[in-house]
Amino acid sequence: MDASGNSPFNALPPVVVALAVVMGGLEVMFQLATAGLLGGAGGVGWRIAAMQDYAVLDSVWEWMRANRSYPVQHLARFVAYPLLHGGFVHVAFVVVFILAIGKMVAEVFSPLAFLLVFWVSAIVGGLAFVLVLDSGYPLIGGYPGVYGLIGAFSFIRWVNLGVAGENQMRAFGLIGMLLAIQLIFATLQGNYGDVVADLSGFVAGFLLSFVVSPGGWQRILNRMRQR
Repeated sequence: MDASGNSPFNALPPVVVALAVVMGGLEVMFQLATAGLLGGAGGVGWRIAAMQDYAVLDSVWEWMRANRSYPVQHLARFVAYPLLHGGFVHVAFVVVFILAIGKMVAEVFSPLAFLLVFWVSAIVGGLAFVLVLDSGYPLIGGYPGVYGLIGAFSFIRWVNLGVAGENQMRAFGLIGMLLAIQLIFATLQGNYGDVVADLSGFVAGFLLSFVVSPGGWQRILNRMRQR
């Protein structure tokens, strides 16, 4: 609490807090299970079992394409994987981004639009991961959805800079810096899967914002009529 006795969470939109709590709560559950404090002896393998069932895997996608069969339990991976993380540090950074970037997006977008941006971006990121790459690594974690929120934040800045008559390319400074950092780590590790998924999530979040932002659909109709 601050000096006035108010909790800092009061300033955060409820949808942002809810998403952060769900992700953090799941990680706490996995940590307790790994420590043997939850689920007994079987709890130690909960994270691995969850990854086998819900991570986005290129091998599973190739099986679906080869058999022309798309079971719901496998398609659900594209929706569920953002909630799974490799450990505390992984989820901690995701939660920090959600609280920071998500706050600024949720103050402008409706709660439904906020969730749509996050999960549609995550789904697009997951699809890009299996369509563009042939990766042996699983795709897990909320970063593609977070990058979708960064796309929405960039859209907000892009619109505001345009209204102010300033250079709108400045809106893409954050994504440029983050992708540069990611490319360095991806080159060192030899794994570009996260870069593809995250960049795809960003593009999806930015483009989706044209529709789900306040007055977005009407704005598109007005521009089409002007043409």
